[in-house]
Amino acid sequence: MTGSVRLPLLFLDVDGPLIPFGAEPEQYRTSGTGLDLPEADANPLLARISPEHGPKLAALPCEVVWATTWMDDANECIAPLIGLPKLAVVVWPEPSDIDEQDERNGLHWKTRALVEWAAGRPFVWVDDELTDTDRAWVASHHPGRAMLHRVDARLGLTDGDYEALGLWLRQPAGVAEGDGQPCMDTARHQESGGPAE
Repeated sequence: MTGSVRLPLLFLDVDGPLIPFGAEPEQYRTSGTGLDLPEADANPLLARISPEHGPKLAALPCEVVWATTWMDDANECIAPLIGLPKLAVVVWPEPSDIDEQDERNGLHWKTRALVEWAAGRPFVWVDDELTDTDRAWVASHHPGRAMLHRVDARLGLTDGDYEALGLWLRQPAGVAEGDGQPCMDTARHQESGGPAE
């Protein structure tokens, strides 16, 4: 009897990666939801979510987990828009004194919780607020492979982002493609949110 290999996790933020913001409103393509969703009238930005995200996420060799302040609302409002089933949701811990210290040190408030949730399992974290501080902390506190992929919030997830995620997820464990070094992030983005040169 062979044991099944667990897929890497993909921790997915909503605001920024799926709902782009920050550019002029006329730059965003909108689509009707076509669904009777509880948040559809209350949140007009839902119309910015491209239904193309669902098939692209489903094609990645990973287990997608909501890592967003939307919490369970992501399953109620976002998943139906893009054709995904209900996904696991990271439940954020109550704020603590250590969060204040992390904030002073520049560590994202999600970082510790995601490393704990992953429990050593390889993961990708897709967010628009990632920094090198988060990458360094994950590298020193997470024993598995990890890719922290920053998305430009003005654009949301692009074909280039999906390509980078797919390449990383399909790599053999432990090495970045082509360099023989431990893999942390093969698709680093500048702090401005644009692709690194």
